Amino acid sequence: MFDTLSDRLSATFKNLRGKGRLSEADIDATAREIRIALLEADVALPVVRAFIANVKERARGVEVSQALNPAQQVVKIVNEELVAILGGETRRLRFAKTAPTVIMLAGLQGAGKTTLAGKLGLWLKGQGHSPLLVACDLQRPNAVNQLSVVAERAGVAVYAPEPGNGVGDPVQVAKDSIEFAKAKVHDIVIVDTAGRLGIDQELMRQAADIRDAVSPDEILFVVDAMIGQDAVNTAEAFRDGVGFDGVVLSKLDGDARGGAALSIAHVTGKQIMFASNGEKLEDFDAFHPDRMASRILDMGDLLTLIEQAEKTFSQEEAAKMASKLQSSKGGKDFTLDDFLAQMEQVRKMGSISKLLGMLPGMGQIKDQINNIDERDIDRTAAIIKSMTPKERTEPTIINGSRRARIAKGSGVEVSAVKSLVERFFEARKMMSKMAQGGGMPGMPGMPGMGGGPGRQKKQVKQAKGKRKSGNPMKRKAEEAAAAERREQAAAQGGAFGLPAQDDKNFELPDEFKKFM
Repeated sequence: MFDTLSDRLSATFKNLRGKGRLSEADIDATAREIRIALLEADVALPVVRAFIANVKERARGVEVSQALNPAQQVVKIVNEELVAILGGETRRLRFAKTAPTVIMLAGLQGAGKTTLAGKLGLWLKGQGHSPLLVACDLQRPNAVNQLSVVAERAGVAVYAPEPGNGVGDPVQVAKDSIEFAKAKVHDIVIVDTAGRLGIDQELMRQAADIRDAVSPDEILFVVDAMIGQDAVNTAEAFRDGVGFDGVVLSKLDGDARGGAALSIAHVTGKQIMFASNGEKLEDFDAFHPDRMASRILDMGDLLTLIEQAEKTFSQEEAAKMASKLQSSKGGKDFTLDDFLAQMEQVRKMGSISKLLGMLPGMGQIKDQINNIDERDIDRTAAIIKSMTPKERTEPTIINGSRRARIAKGSGVEVSAVKSLVERFFEARKMMSKMAQGGGMPGMPGMPGMGGGPGRQKKQVKQAKGKRKSGNPMKRKAEEAAAAERREQAAAQGGAFGLPAQDDKNFELPDEFKKFM
């Protein structure tokens, strides 16, 4: 969603590099480019004005004029101001002193409230809570059934006493759900309310009645991040009509301009608390303004990447793999079975493109990342699973006939099997070197990181021998002269004028003994 904004900002900062000091003209030109980038990203005009004013004021201040690298200082200022308009610090959910904690979801129809209720329920379940989803959207056709299906997929409980489709009282359902949650020992109640295609009095009145009936600890306004500036207008209308405590962005993985997301927190004064960035129930997490700002500026989001890895990989498995790679056998204990297990763990973390996008500087190869074929992992897994246990343990035994059998079993070309085995050996060698502190192969050794195989010994240039003449008579005369010189040297003594003698009876001359 923020790709265009990221590209524009990166190009703007590139023009600042290499400048020892920034003039007024440099600051004004940079501010103008940033202003255009934000307006093109559909950020609200009042937000852009406030943002640019703060950046220009700080860029003209002491922190830039006295900095060793003014360009980097301007990037730092822009990053900090982005964090500020996105809400500053991460805001956590407020839990009730006495269970259950009631969370009410509000928003327009189509914003994704029902699906988001399941995502929030799954996320809270992962935090050790026991959530209950409550079906209070009794207007939209099949809304109750949809919530039941989502709850089943998320593995959480659902309270849906009314069939919906225009039948039932949503306020009474909301009231009864609190008692049901207490009886079934659910510590969190998530109330899914009805929406409308636009703001109207009936929607506001029903939302206000549900709010008064259950006294929610948190009212979360769910907004579709793809609807542009209308998201800001809707948020202001809900804030004034019903009130809400935090914002949840849905469809953050869309390709629309993401200015609404940058505007809502600043305009409404309410922070973005959660973001949904995919269709799967797992594609949901707390919103961190500092991490989002880093992504926009192509600085990566390593903290989120680490958190996802910690959720997926067990420490025991990681230690086991590391010990195999650090073994004295040069990593030969690391088999294709281990390689397959690691690959499947990475796949559980989500899309490879998204994972690579969290690394710093990946915006420069964005097109290549977007063109990654996720099915390549499935093909690799199919090839490995078509091998016998012995072949996975000892890939060196895979010959031509075995390759043909494996290719037939996995539905690929023979060359694909050969390529996989070769890449596995290279990867194992590289990982083994890195695990043993040898640095990255092909890279110069870094201080404190060992020599690294890329740090090769300086080759001694061999001296060229004396060229022989092409004339046979002249060459014969030269060889005879050289033989005569060798005989004279032997008669006078060994090298450096020392008397020739065998190694056993060798003694230093008296002239050298006095130095010993």
